[in-house]
Parts: sequence; structure tokens; C-alpha cells
Amino acid sequence: MKKLTFLGGAVLFGGALALGGSLAKPQPTLRGDLNLHDPTVLHLAGGDVAMGTGYEGIDAGTLRLKTSADGVTWADAGHLGNAQPAWVAKLLGETPPNLWAPSLFQRGSVTYLYYSASTFGKNTSGIGLMTNPKLDPKRPGRGWVDRGLVLSSKAGDSFNAIDPARLDTADGRAWLTYGSWWDGIRLRELDPVSGLTKSGTSEVRLASRGGRAIEAPSLVQHGGYTYLFVSFDRCCAGLSSTYRIMVGRSRSVTGPYLDRAGRSLLDGGGTELQASKGRYIGPGGQEVFRTPAGDMLAYHFYDGEGGGTPLLQTSPIVWGADGWPTLPAVPPEATP
Repeated sequence: MKKLTFLGGAVLFGGALALGGSLAKPQPTLRGDLNLHDPTVLHLAGGDVAMGTGYEGIDAGTLRLKTSADGVTWADAGHLGNAQPAWVAKLLGETPPNLWAPSLFQRGSVTYLYYSASTFGKNTSGIGLMTNPKLDPKRPGRGWVDRGLVLSSKAGDSFNAIDPARLDTADGRAWLTYGSWWDGIRLRELDPVSGLTKSGTSEVRLASRGGRAIEAPSLVQHGGYTYLFVSFDRCCAGLSSTYRIMVGRSRSVTGPYLDRAGRSLLDGGGTELQASKGRYIGPGGQEVFRTPAGDMLAYHFYDGEGGGTPLLQTSPIVWGADGWPTLPAVPPEATP
């Protein structure tokens, strides 16, 4: 899948509403520099760090950085590195215009950064890893060490190795979910320390739409269930995007995942959390992140009042008495 980033009203090709209840307090109105596609957010004691898909043909297409002291007002923090890792061109046979869909995860003091390398319409793709022994939220571009390729896919495979997201479980195990289009979403076990795939393990199928659009998986555990968030439908088309955020849950990390009506996500099931509403066109590319105040969801939308520019948005995840998540209403306005 090809990700899009818009900058200053121009389309830059790159890099993944039925509201769950009427809640009094809407999602926060974010401010500052919000131009970010496929966002991942990490909440740290010294501030929040966000990363997203690189801008095509700008700064070597490396991943974009944003920071915030309060999770509301965001500032641009540049880009991660001045060149793409050497394994990217070797795997793809070319240097792509940009890197896509990063995912930040912290284990102890170490931050793990998973990211995608691919080109539009192909599943010759790879997921890479960088680590940082002590990420500084005021200087998020420093301290990263390239750990190379985690896993890949090639033409003829039934999956696409992009859109990674990690989950560590209470039993000490670590998992990476990933996938876009093709046969959908997959899962691999990781070595929790190295962050690379664990020897002797195989992939598990989590969700599929039989070749239709599904991508941007993210896992979180709550109340005895593991929840799988995904995006359905058309990404990266500005105001014509039809992306929407879906969810299912399972008693096991490895599935089966079912939606609220009991339909398997392997059979195209999924409960809708948010779709287009007002200026918030095509919400998706989501990922869960945790804060002391509770679970949050980071996602992008295409600004219906800003020419379709993709903007960062965050939302509290509201857990119902039945264990199902909902999202509050979108903000009454956005102030980029």
C-alpha cells in the first residue's frame, strides 16, 4: 500500500462516522504542526514524541518527527537521519521515495522503532528496526542505532510486510503485528530484548477481507481480551479517502478475533469505531498508545477544510462495561 503525505497543500506520495456512543467531552483539539501521516505516539515523562511517514523526495524520505510537552500543542522536530538504511535499496532493488508507517515501543529504558520500506502497489516490502537506549523527547532524532531487517515479503507472497506494531504481554513474550491488503493482517513472535523475530516461530493470520483493503494493525490488552485495531477501505486519496477505524477482540493474542456481532475478522468482520465526519475525512492509520490517564489512539485524517492535508489526531479510548472500546466525538474544530 502507498502512503500519502501532504505538505503545504501539495500531495507528496509516500509511506496506512459511526461514533461509539455520545460522550460529553469530545476528542482533544490539537494545535501546532500536525502534518503527519501514519502516526505513532510515545508518551514519555519529559513529553510526547510522534513519528510518521516521510515526505516524498524531501530529506531523503526519512521518517518525520513531532514533539509535544502536553500532548495538545505539537511542534515539528525534523526528520530521522539523512539517508535511508542500506538494507532498504538492497531489498527493494531501488531507493523508495520515502519510508512509511513507523511504530514506537518502549521496553524498560530502550525504545524500539519499527518502520516500513516498500513502493506503491507492490508487496516486495520490509520491516526494519532501530533502537534507542534512552530516547530524549526534546531531541528525538538522536541516539538511534540501526538493527536492520526484521522480516520481509516478496512478489508471490500472500501478505505485505508493512505497517508494524508491537505488543509485549505479561508472560514475558513479545509480538509484532503487520500487514496491508493482500490476505490481510499477520502476527509474528519477537525476541523481546533484540526486537527481532524469534527463531523457530511462524506467522499467524489474524484478519482478512479476502483481498480487499485492510491494514494498519495495532494491538492492546484490556480486561482479559486482546484488541486488534485496523483500518478498512481507501487510504491516501485526500478528500476522496474512505478510511475508517475498525476493531475486534480475542481471548488470545493469536486469535481468533471477533467483532461485536461475533463475526470473525478473518472473514471480513470488524466493528466500526470512526469513519468520515465533517472535516475529518478518512480517519485511520491508527495506533494505540498508553498514558497515565488511560489508553489513547493516535490516527490521521484528511482535513476537509485544508485541501485534504493529513493531520495528526489523538483520542481517548473509552472502555465500556461490556469491554468494548468507543471513541468520543471528533473535536468541533481543528487548529493546525
